[in-house]
Amino acid sequence: MEMYLIVAIINKGFSDLVMEAARKKGAKGGTVINARGTGNEEIEKFYGIAIHPDKELVLIVVSEDIKNDVMSQIYDDCGLNSKSQGIVFSLPVNGVKGMEEELINKND
Repeated sequence: MEMYLIVAIINKGFSDLVMEAARKKGAKGGTVINARGTGNEEIEKFYGIAIHPDKELVLIVVSEDIKNDVMSQIYDDCGLNSKSQGIVFSLPVNGVKGMEEELINKND
């Protein structure tokens, strides 16, 4: 089964909301990394929002069958028009070691 890494980039302090959204659609867990973004006035003007430099990255590995649902729920709950001002994207994962596949694929 194909696996994907979902990456959500959000304002600092909103990682719990991302994980709540992801769990609604079957994700089991994730990793949060503190980050600092670089924005400029042109981006802020284009989107019409203030860009906060302190960010969190939430990394979630999921199976292909739930990837789109998880990404959509994260964006619905934590997207650019919310306080978390998040973006979300995915990357294919070539292999997974150290995690039981049943934990990743199990939909409760």
